[in-house]
Amino acid sequence: MKVTNFFTCILLVGFALSSHVGSAQTITGQTAKLENTPKGKIIKAWYTAWEKNDWNLMTQILADGFTFSSPLDDHIKINVVKERCWPNAGKIKTVDVQQVIINGDAVFVIANSYTIAGKLIRNCDYFTIKDGKIMAYECFFGPGINYPNNSAK
Repeated sequence: MKVTNFFTCILLVGFALSSHVGSAQTITGQTAKLENTPKGKIIKAWYTAWEKNDWNLMTQILADGFTFSSPLDDHIKINVVKERCWPNAGKIKTVDVQQVIINGDAVFVIANSYTIAGKLIRNCDYFTIKDGKIMAYECFFGPGINYPNNSAK
């Protein structure tokens, strides 16, 4: 393949990708910037509930039929989340949202959290919003950076 054809292909792919993502709203920076949109406020409340260990706030933002998924959990219901996952909320010191993409009822977030012991939790979170509440949450994390195994800060 000629070099000019190769660069033309790269430009066309880049244009196609940028035009496809152009409809999504992107917010970068601090968690406080989530206050700019109604869906962002719901997502900020999610992270605030974890930081403050506030189960009451959490239940206010979850839709009926809410499910929680992660590499360890497959569409578990709210009562199982409270039993299995929520005890970890008391270990969260801060959450710093790195990237947010809001596209319709889908919200994708990359966030860094630190435990009170200084361990890093880095998640890619995918939320589905329905009627102003979180209907589904999917958490993605990988080895070496997930809680509680690491010592990175």
